[in-house]
Formats: sequence, structure tokens, C-alpha cells
Amino acid sequence: MIRTLGLYFFRRYITMMAWFLVGVVCITFLIDFTETSSRYADLPGYTVTGVLYLTALRLPLILQQTIPFIGLFVGMATLIGLNRKSELVVARAAGISVWQFMAPFLIGAILVGLATTLVINPLAAWGKRQGTEVEASWRETAGRTKPAPIPWLRQSSGTTDVAIGARSVLEDGALLVEPVLLHFDPDGRIALRQDARSAKLEDGYWNLTDVLETRPGEIQTRLPEAKVPTNLNAEFVQQRLVQPESVAFYDLFNKIEVARSFGVSTYALETQFHSLLSLPFLMVAMTLIAATVSLKFSRINQSRSVILGGILSGFVLYVVTVLVRAFGSSGVMPPYIAAWVPVVVAMALGATILLHKEDG
Repeated sequence: MIRTLGLYFFRRYITMMAWFLVGVVCITFLIDFTETSSRYADLPGYTVTGVLYLTALRLPLILQQTIPFIGLFVGMATLIGLNRKSELVVARAAGISVWQFMAPFLIGAILVGLATTLVINPLAAWGKRQGTEVEASWRETAGRTKPAPIPWLRQSSGTTDVAIGARSVLEDGALLVEPVLLHFDPDGRIALRQDARSAKLEDGYWNLTDVLETRPGEIQTRLPEAKVPTNLNAEFVQQRLVQPESVAFYDLFNKIEVARSFGVSTYALETQFHSLLSLPFLMVAMTLIAATVSLKFSRINQSRSVILGGILSGFVLYVVTVLVRAFGSSGVMPPYIAAWVPVVVAMALGATILLHKEDG
């Protein structure tokens, strides 16, 4: 009986998850397509097909970020539906404990988390890289530039001391999009700033195209290209400027080892790695939170405030998780602690509440 009932509950959970995923994907696609269209409509390379392709590339990353909330809503919707049909009441009357009929939901949550880590994440990483290249090509066609964000590279060779930033890195570190190069004099003051459309790493130098040079007290000059000597290689540049979201789960461990060999900080990559490892357990925590506010909903006619409390609890857990991960990425705390502690604490609290409600 328990096996048959467990399969039934598991099927209900997976079916509800599928419907939620379809709905979230459709809504997200429409919203992101509309927002992307308005942002790039005035660029020369804009086409409706191109925006559809770009939106599809970004969809897995958005889905990966929203999957914990989907798990929370799926757990609540499934349990409330079972309660309203008195199926959980019948299961309890047959002597099945809350832990027995919750097992299929927890197993389903773990499987969804594993699928997100092993399948959706590699698609999201690939989509982010491809989307960056598409956006870079559109901006390059339009001739637009933006200030380069950190992190910055710093190269010192002989008397040359240059800080390099870029909006994105392509071609495995060999091409910087919209770079900014700051040249320092021996006293540490900025002697020259170079803003370029792109910077290609050649053998021993950066080849800059469409360069705007700014020197203190002088009029700006624009050059079609310029060469800046460098002792950096493409692999080091990629490790220094890589975004953790653009690295697939299967490649994260190797990226961390390579970054360590170059002496590059690995806090962000390690935090991403442990976050993906802990994602199945975060789904379990969300399911436990859903159970704490849904199991007794229809039996004692609780108000909607209880369901709202469950949603707020899941939201708080998600915000705390993201905040603590930011601490891990910046090195304020060890990455494995930043990724695992909120998940473990949430699982313990959810299990404790269920024990108190169901077992006294």
C-alpha cells in the first residue's frame, strides 16, 4: 500500500512541477522578450528572430534562478490539492505518518534539484556565453561603448604598469569587449586612458581597435588601432574575468584548479560550485517549508495568512541564501559555509516544525 501510494504522490508532484515549469517558462519568455526588444530595438543588428534566439539563450539561466521558488509553490499546491480532496486524511487514517507520505515529495524535490544542476545549469552557462557574444556583436555594429566593470586585470612589464577592465571576455580569454586600459606613471598616477571597441590578445601585445585616448590636460584623440605590450596569456585573462554563471557545473572544478595555479581568487567559482551541489537540498528545504503551512490547511480551515506565511518564509530563505553566497563570493566567509549553512539550517527548521506539529 505504501509503495502504491508513494508512486501516486510522486506522480502528482512531478505532474504539478511540469505544469509550473511550462507556465513559468512561457511567462518568463514573454517578459524577457518584451524587455529585450525594447532595449535593442534601435540597434542596427536588431531582428525579431535574433531577439527570440537571445531570449531562448537566457531562459535556462532565469529558470535556474527561479527553480527554488517553483519548488516551494509546487509543494504547496500539491499538498493543498491532496488535502482538499481528503486524500491525506485517508492516508493518515490508514496509519501512514507524515514522514512516509512526504517521502515521495522530498525525493521528487531532490530529483528536480539534480536535474537543475546537471542539465539546466550547463545549458544556462552555454546560453550565457552565446548571449554575450550576440549582444557584443550588436553593440559593435552600433559602435556603442560602456564603462568597463570590475574585476580588473593588472599587468606590469618593465616600466609599463597597466590596469585593464572589460565588459565581457570572449574567445576563451583572447578577446575583450569594450575594454578600458589605464596606464600609470612611476608615481602611481594615471598617465593615459584608452577606451576601445575591442582588444585582441596577440603574441606579446594587445591589439586595440577604435581607440579613444585620454591624457591629463590634453585633447582626446581617436586612433583606428593601437598596440599595448603585455606579458599575459589568454588562459590567465579568462580565469581572471570569467563569470561563475558562464561556467558549467562539470567544468567548475577544473576552472577552480586552473585559477589557483595562476594565483587568481577562486571564491566566486567555489561558491558557485557549492551552491549547485547544495541545490537539491535547497529544494528539500523549500518542500519542507511548504509542508509546514499546507498539511493542515483544509482540515482546520486555516486562513490565507498561513499560506502567505509560507511564501514569505521561502522568500526570506532565498534572500538569505543569495546574501550569504555574496559573502562567500567576496571571501568574507568560506564558500562552502556560505553555500551550505542556510540550506542545512532551513532543512533543520522545517523538520523541527513538522516534528512539533505532527509528533508532538
